[in-house]
Amino acid sequence: MSFRTLLFAVAVIAATVGIACDPAVAEDQTVTIDNFTFNPPQITAKAGTTVIWTNQDDIPHTVTSAARAFKSKALDTDDKFSFTFTTPATYEYFCSLHPHMTATVVVEAATGSNTKP
Repeated sequence: MSFRTLLFAVAVIAATVGIACDPAVAEDQTVTIDNFTFNPPQITAKAGTTVIWTNQDDIPHTVTSAARAFKSKALDTDDKFSFTFTTPATYEYFCSLHPHMTATVVVEAATGSNTKP
């Protein structure tokens, strides 16, 4: 039996008994922009998570990282912006058009422990 055939057999057996062969994929999280707020105002996510912001307000808003890690264009009603967080840290962000609008994304290591950047 070749090594390739053996690997295939192991993968089939693992899938049959419910053992994952691939690392867990982080689920997307959503933030709604409405009434001059980000909702929820703080989320916690694993590294690898994509956060999707949707503007449901009647006026434009942005999603701008205080540390310049990401910045959206002006989002009109129903526009979306997404960013995938790969590095554990606390990311504060705001609307550059309305700086009183603030929120936070806390990104934890994929293993569950929180590390400092």
